[in-house]
Amino acid sequence: MLHEILLSLSGQPSPLFALQGEEDTVAQDAFPLLAPPEKALLASLARLSRLHARLRNHTSIISSSHPSVICRAVSTAIVTEHLGGLQKKILEVEKAVLVEDSGYVGGYGIVPLSTIVGEFAPWTRRLEWLWEVARFIYPEHKKSYRGCTGAALIDHLRAESQTGYADLEEMALQLVTAAERAWMRQLSMWLLHGTLPTFGKDDFFIQEDDASEGDDSGVTQFAMHTDRLPKFVSASTASSILFIGKSLNHIRAKRKASSTGTSTSLLTSPVTLHAKHIESLAALESPMSSSKLSNAVNAIRLALSQSTLSKLLPLPKILEMLSVLHNFMLLQRGEFVTALVALADARTSERHRRGKALGGLVGLKPGDLANTLAKAWTELYALQNAEDSGDDELDLARDLLQLSIDDQKKTGHSQDTAGHGLADEISSVSFSDLLFPTPTFLSIQVRPPMDLFLSTTDISVYSKIHSYLLGIRRAQLRLSDLWKHTSLRRSHPSPWGPPRSSTRAGQNRLKRGRDRDNARIVQMRPVWATTSAALYVLSEIGSFFQGEVVNCSWQHFREWIEGGPSHAGSRASSRPGTASSSKQKEVTSFTRTHTASVDDSSQSTQYDTPAHDPETLTVAHRRHLYSLVQSLFLTDIPFTTALRSLLTIVDRFLALVVRLESIQRNMDLETDEGVVDGMADYASEEREVLRELNGTQKEVKAGIQNVVARLRDIDDSRSGEGRRMFDLARNPNQNWSLTLNANNGLGSTELPNANHYVPRKAAGVDQLLMKLDFGNVNDDGA
Repeated sequence: MLHEILLSLSGQPSPLFALQGEEDTVAQDAFPLLAPPEKALLASLARLSRLHARLRNHTSIISSSHPSVICRAVSTAIVTEHLGGLQKKILEVEKAVLVEDSGYVGGYGIVPLSTIVGEFAPWTRRLEWLWEVARFIYPEHKKSYRGCTGAALIDHLRAESQTGYADLEEMALQLVTAAERAWMRQLSMWLLHGTLPTFGKDDFFIQEDDASEGDDSGVTQFAMHTDRLPKFVSASTASSILFIGKSLNHIRAKRKASSTGTSTSLLTSPVTLHAKHIESLAALESPMSSSKLSNAVNAIRLALSQSTLSKLLPLPKILEMLSVLHNFMLLQRGEFVTALVALADARTSERHRRGKALGGLVGLKPGDLANTLAKAWTELYALQNAEDSGDDELDLARDLLQLSIDDQKKTGHSQDTAGHGLADEISSVSFSDLLFPTPTFLSIQVRPPMDLFLSTTDISVYSKIHSYLLGIRRAQLRLSDLWKHTSLRRSHPSPWGPPRSSTRAGQNRLKRGRDRDNARIVQMRPVWATTSAALYVLSEIGSFFQGEVVNCSWQHFREWIEGGPSHAGSRASSRPGTASSSKQKEVTSFTRTHTASVDDSSQSTQYDTPAHDPETLTVAHRRHLYSLVQSLFLTDIPFTTALRSLLTIVDRFLALVVRLESIQRNMDLETDEGVVDGMADYASEEREVLRELNGTQKEVKAGIQNVVARLRDIDDSRSGEGRRMFDLARNPNQNWSLTLNANNGLGSTELPNANHYVPRKAAGVDQLLMKLDFGNVNDDGA
């Protein structure tokens, strides 16, 4: 019987324990000569035997079929380490019984059953815990099984190691070691070679981006899936890991291209990371420390940046791309905005005329957008002086910028998670249908290797900011153009002179003309007052956004990139610039930087700052972009809703004014020149338009009040909260910046010796409100 017990404990099937169903108890009719206490002792051994058999069967299924290499490694560790330890314990007990050890064998060669049960009592708790781990990896009921990932298993085992049982803690740490060792093998393939792991790559937190299948650049795009990332890996470390692997992948793709085509001296030197950093990765002990892993990853990243990425992604190239984004996506070059708005309005008017002629609306096509953008580039090139040299920035912008129809089905499912948190925070109120009736967006093509610096989410945020600022600037331009409609402001042409005006009929006609003009002037006076008020409010808001927020933030960010002193209190011009002003600023900036470099040769200790590696620039740029979104109130849904409503009402208001001008012109032709249109009743149309214009005018005033009231609420909330705009620690999955919060301990370990960029905080809304309140006082006084 004792031999049968030991065999059954080894996981072998035995008729000794006739178990009753799932209760793990010995049947009552088994061994009738045994007393009830002895049967109770056998029940615990029966439970252990059944757990052992279940674990071996379950782990064999996991080790042979589970898609996760980490889960397979843990399953194998359960069999080899822990079930092997139980088997070793069984052999020790059997050997002690055979040699008649006094600790097991009593008088007359009797082995007490309680002694055997006591020897294996701790193993029941251990195998029950291992059974729970095995079922966590692969549940028995497959209907509720969604697939256990390696990251989820690592997090579960690290949490299970925090227990009051010393033996369970030791077992959990052993399984954590096996899991993290398998995870480190996958990570090493990515960090040292830039390739996804061969086995279990679907379980790795970096995957190939599906959106890059149609990319003909020859470089595979990758995206990070935070749901497959272990919790001990911080967001900034994960971003560095993704950056390193993408960089190595770019280098390998470039090297293949140079071997098949034109050779480039850019990548002639090999990337020697293996000898330096394999030891640092191998020195990481389990359980993995977040700070030590971050230090090892940062060491690899800095070495890669200093050796190859400084040539692959040089600083002037990054500055050139940022300048294009600032000047064209953020509307710094005013002539581009003016040309784009004028051409878009002309295209819309032509579409309406063609729709009337064909009896229906003519849809907007991608070719129309490309034609509009091409004409805008033509106008910008025509504005250049013959003495000026070629505008390289304009050439680059023409090659990269594209105007497209906004298709939410295609653009709403990007796998790029860099900056995904900020994209979710931006208000859902759309401004993309203000330039054209069909929603459109201006974007920029990110070509390798620039996609190491800019993600698709970054460009999406820039497109939203562009539509937002363009909507304000477009309304401002259209309101200003209303004063060019001379016939609405004064009588034109001049009245008759003698001798026709000396006759009674001529005098009566002049009197009717003067009365008509006076009546129209009285009717248009509130219209012009409303137009002036709307223009003033939109101009001040646009000047605040363009000058105080966009331009000053860009100047602050550029000075940090160039290594010069950042003047947080400096103020840039609030008006959109031109090509010549942009060139002048670049020359001034270069002169200041060059002068500073000359002065630094004698005083190198005062302003000497280390060169920023590409990933530090990427993180700083995302902080800068986050600051822009916050300072432009794009995350404030009530304000964007009120502003969008105002812009929509202004468009309707302008359309009614232009329509009124056309009706009055036709009425004058009919009255003065006798040009009669029998199909039209201009008098009733005028009354209808004036009635609608009166109601729309009130809506414009209400919209202005709503926008100003919301700005006042923003000012009150921001002054009352006193919160930090750039504390992103509330969202650990947010990958937009390296946190500056000292409480999490990452300030010195995430990027050692890095010059963290702190975005410039824009002036308060109180300055804008003072101007708007002053304008309202003048308007009320009028």
